[in-house]
Amino acid sequence: MSMNTQGRQTSPSEATATSHIHTVSGSHGLQQREDLIFETGRADKTGVDLPAPKGTTSRLGGVTRKRPTDLPGLSEPEAVRHYVRLSQKNYAIDLGLFPLGSCTMKHNPRLNEKTARMPGFADIHPLQPQATVQGALELMDQLATWLKTLTGMPAVAMSPKAGAHGEFCGMMAIRGALMARGEIETRTRVLVPASAHGTNPATAVQCGFKVDEIKANKRGRVDMEDLRSKLEDSADIAGIMLTNPNTCGLFETDIREIADLIHEAGGYFYCDGANFNAIVGRVRPGDLGIDAMHINLHKTFSTPHGGGGPGSGPTVLSEALADYAPVPFVVKDEDGFRLIEEVDGKGEDAFGRLAAFHGQMGMFVRALTYMLSHGADGLKQAAEDAVLNANYIQARLKSVMTPAFDGYCMHEALFSDAFAAEGIETLDIAKALIDEGYHPMTMYFPLVVHGAMLIEPTETESKAELDRFCDALESVAKRAAAGDESLQSAPYLAPMRRLDETQAARKPILRWTPPEPEKIAAE
Repeated sequence: MSMNTQGRQTSPSEATATSHIHTVSGSHGLQQREDLIFETGRADKTGVDLPAPKGTTSRLGGVTRKRPTDLPGLSEPEAVRHYVRLSQKNYAIDLGLFPLGSCTMKHNPRLNEKTARMPGFADIHPLQPQATVQGALELMDQLATWLKTLTGMPAVAMSPKAGAHGEFCGMMAIRGALMARGEIETRTRVLVPASAHGTNPATAVQCGFKVDEIKANKRGRVDMEDLRSKLEDSADIAGIMLTNPNTCGLFETDIREIADLIHEAGGYFYCDGANFNAIVGRVRPGDLGIDAMHINLHKTFSTPHGGGGPGSGPTVLSEALADYAPVPFVVKDEDGFRLIEEVDGKGEDAFGRLAAFHGQMGMFVRALTYMLSHGADGLKQAAEDAVLNANYIQARLKSVMTPAFDGYCMHEALFSDAFAAEGIETLDIAKALIDEGYHPMTMYFPLVVHGAMLIEPTETESKAELDRFCDALESVAKRAAAGDESLQSAPYLAPMRRLDETQAARKPILRWTPPEPEKIAAE
């Protein structure tokens, strides 16, 4: 049986422009319009009806509220629908490829989530007697062993809670070593390449050092001539903070020479390990002359990244800095595993405790699960696939976009805006990508490339997914090269049109206020 189509239009007119379709509800198909919860709810409404408690007295000591809180009230269906509708407006790794550069937004295997929720890991408390958490301590010890093995480093501090926290840990260890040498007052300068992550100079300053920037050369790497000139007077050199692979998505090919020069100058080599996902299993940082490096477990080893969730940034340390690692750390003796909570003996120059407890247990479980399920060969393949995917994107798009540098990249492909016609900016290209159903790539960073667009596909995307993304970005790039002025008003299909980002940054509206009565009457 077939549908009778006589006299009926069964397909939309090609002339129909979806951007000009307006609905009474404000919704676009199954994408529901949703107001602020303050605009939806009323203070006199509630989804819960509880009787006033009897036979109780107030314990507030006379500091009770004198007027209502004016919080919006919703029924249970309204509350559920509000948050479900908001969730549908979020882009997520479970929806599509996340092209953010230098963020490693890859798929999180559900096996990791299942193990992290096991009672022996999820329900423990950091103040429990250590005899009752032997399994958790053994897991921390195993994870530390994997991290030391993968990096070729003798020591690791597990407690840093995120990447920047790990940077802080490494630089504090360097500061402790300089104090032990009696040179903390004289060695105050830290070299930071222009291609390093933006948190590097901030961390150096927070630890009391002065930042001296090193230029990038035409290949997007450290300018060795500029580095040598900065080391001519090396009496005040505390060290260098370098990202490798760097923020241009390139491996620092002179890294061994850089390490030798810094060590000859009496300084220490801190490496930002945020991009370790590109080299894990392929290169051991300890073999490159690195003294300290943080590792983002929430990037390299798949645990949740972004959205304000917990991170984890263990910091590996060389033999020169091992004695300055913070407590706590796990040891094993005849009584089993235990935590060393206080430094003594050769560790007396360590800077003490970095965090209240022992680190992010859930992140530890996820990371070790990822390592054990992949194995050493699997981790190596993950890094190789991440580099392969980035180079595939670069190869697919280089005919319509402008690669920032010649040659192959590492884990992320970097383009400049040189291909775009006059009047079309990087922001316009990124906003148009939203209409294609993708979160924009990293824009205007690194600063060494004009109109930078940084794309990191990670190893978890298939060729089919990469092609879908490249098809979309290629289409937008061709429009940009042709000077399509409609890009300047994109996105058209997003829940919200383009905002004034300058005003949002300078004059943010952070608090909802009810509309004026006159305005309500006029509406």
